[in-house]
Amino acid sequence: MFQSLDDKFELCNGVQVPCIGFGTWQIPNDTALESAVASAVQLGYRQFDTAQIYANAGAIGRAVHNSGLPRESFFITSKVWGSSRTYDGVMTAFEETLGQLKTPYLDLFLIHWPAAQGEPMIWQSQNAGTWRALEDLYDQGRVRAIGVSNFLPHHLVPLLARARIRPMVNQLELHPGYPQFAAVNFCFKHGIAVQAWSPLGRGGLLRNPLLNEIAAKHGVSPAQIALRWCLQHGFLPIAKALDMQHQKQNLDVFGFALDLTDMQRLDEMPQTAFSGLHPDTVTF
Repeated sequence: MFQSLDDKFELCNGVQVPCIGFGTWQIPNDTALESAVASAVQLGYRQFDTAQIYANAGAIGRAVHNSGLPRESFFITSKVWGSSRTYDGVMTAFEETLGQLKTPYLDLFLIHWPAAQGEPMIWQSQNAGTWRALEDLYDQGRVRAIGVSNFLPHHLVPLLARARIRPMVNQLELHPGYPQFAAVNFCFKHGIAVQAWSPLGRGGLLRNPLLNEIAAKHGVSPAQIALRWCLQHGFLPIAKALDMQHQKQNLDVFGFALDLTDMQRLDEMPQTAFSGLHPDTVTF
């Protein structure tokens, strides 16, 4: 499906997304992140993912600004946190994010979690109100695409029933050992693109015997196997790496292909490297 770093995925509204993204979860808003983003840009990364709760948009904004490249060269995503899940809360969070990034628009804005605790009618109504704010931002041209993160089918069904514009993207924890195929297939059926967060299982897959075996077969690293698995399934991986060598390695996934046997063995792995962050049981 993807043959080079220049390949892009086309969302249902025609917006083009770079096939590999750079993740910034748990990276502080400091010079280390700014330097990491700068080196990533130098290597060819153009998609950068942040969130309201990460509190690090400033460093990303500085690095993007200092790159000397035009804003339209980049695809920047942010996500609204649960504490802002009202219409007015979304609008305030959006303005704050733009200010931190020093950008007039976002490429993608997501609801971070479905917050599916308690009475279903309440959280479904809250999500619908939050979604209306995203729809209005999209209609105003202030964001190029809108979507959700960590929404499973039973979270998406009530949202789709009330939505005027369907989500264009769903970010899910996806990697060998945690493929979430039911959620992925639901998204694909409804024209929702899927991005994979934690595609390396927070580093847990790097020591996995099966991934190491397949990596040795192809002469690559276990990380490259996990990322290639995502791409061949049509998921868009968002990989995190501060070290420039690891950043470069994570982009070098187009010179080999996993065969059907490789893919099947990875698909059928027992649950491995799951973060423990299930949308129905997290407390946020």
